[in-house]
Amino acid sequence: MGKTSPSWSGRSVAAEARAAPSAPRDRRTELDRARNRGFSKKSHTFLPKIFRKMSTQSAKERPESLQFPFLDDEETISTVKESKTFFILRGLPGSGKSTLAQAIQDRYKDACKVISVDSYKIKPLIRSAVPDEYSKVDEDLVDYCKRDISVIVLDDTHHERERLDQLFDIADKYRYKVIFAEPKTQWRLDCLQLKEKNQWKLSVEELKKMKPSLEKEFLPMYYGWFLSKRSSEILRKAGQAFLDELGSLKAFKKESKYFASAIEDPKIKIDLTSYFVKRPPGVLHCTTKYTDFGKAAGAEEYAQQEAVKASYGKGFTLSISALFITTKTVGARVELSEQQLLLWPGDADKILPTDNLQKGSRAHITLGCANGIEAVQTGLDLLEFVKLEKAGNKGDEVGEIGGGKLLYFDNGMWMLHFSKKMDVKAIFSGYYGKGKLVPTQSTNKRGSAFSSCTII
Repeated sequence: MGKTSPSWSGRSVAAEARAAPSAPRDRRTELDRARNRGFSKKSHTFLPKIFRKMSTQSAKERPESLQFPFLDDEETISTVKESKTFFILRGLPGSGKSTLAQAIQDRYKDACKVISVDSYKIKPLIRSAVPDEYSKVDEDLVDYCKRDISVIVLDDTHHERERLDQLFDIADKYRYKVIFAEPKTQWRLDCLQLKEKNQWKLSVEELKKMKPSLEKEFLPMYYGWFLSKRSSEILRKAGQAFLDELGSLKAFKKESKYFASAIEDPKIKIDLTSYFVKRPPGVLHCTTKYTDFGKAAGAEEYAQQEAVKASYGKGFTLSISALFITTKTVGARVELSEQQLLLWPGDADKILPTDNLQKGSRAHITLGCANGIEAVQTGLDLLEFVKLEKAGNKGDEVGEIGGGKLLYFDNGMWMLHFSKKMDVKAIFSGYYGKGKLVPTQSTNKRGSAFSSCTII
């Protein structure tokens, strides 16, 4: 709801100012630039377009078993190309994983690297522990991650949870989104046919032992839209510029008592960057449904919805209408289209039984959390703004900053409404890691998740 780049920006606002010393240090301009680098492409509007928007020519040429959004849908392909993605291929030996891996390689060409575990001579079997031979696989995988390869395909049976957890940890560390892909071949679960097709000459009995762990869909900790690398950098830069300009305003300094831990001397500086000390792991995202690996209420039902199954691994354009900050969190407000609302659970905006808020009210992207605060709080904070708005409290207008209207709702609650919405590209998928918040700052400057920015 990580990679070694800053959490707010790929390159800090301060660094850009140093790169152009002759230019005035205009925070409003920085926020405008970050917003305007959003995408103008319109979001989808109707569910049938999930299916119809695919490139018909390439889809017709491709057998049905190889028809996936990331191979045929133009918006998805362009989003994957500007992202960092692990494709984890999963299935029994002989089911068609290597053919699928080759199709992904052909589609993304030089932007893609395929790791086939078969080439490491690791025989797929039921075993008590992950073999030591996987250490060499992971060496090569981490090397590709460090090189920021856009598309990494992992071709293996992936029938062991312990092995998958190792991959999820690597994905988190280097900020890759994960997409599971399974062959759609008719024989993928037919052990008699697989016996003849698998290169390891596994018996029917050996295949049957692996089958139960692969028959059931592997559900994530949560589903959501995961931003592309480029869109993440644009949003982080906008967020950093927002914090920077907000902290310099007299109106904010008058209310700075709500951010006491960030204040050394209110006359000198307010360091909001260090106030928000944690961020969610992995890729910036907008959560739709918390499923807790299938254990949460309604998880199985949500995963089986037609819209969810059709949209998994598919590209979308999200519209961001505002940035907001409270004493606990800082985030971006997302306005969902009619099509995107089909992926939004009906109870997501209801905290109390009496709550009656518009569907999608809670849609947000967490950018940072104060010490001791969990990422789930960001959505709760946004709902507080929504409840105030519904009650007629639209906030006190403080002024125009960064091409938008700044509003104050009291109690340390600030919101910047963009005059022009920011569009960001994302892939609908799942988060499969541990979900623990990670530091936004690091002693290693290159590993800092926040840019170093002191607010004067």
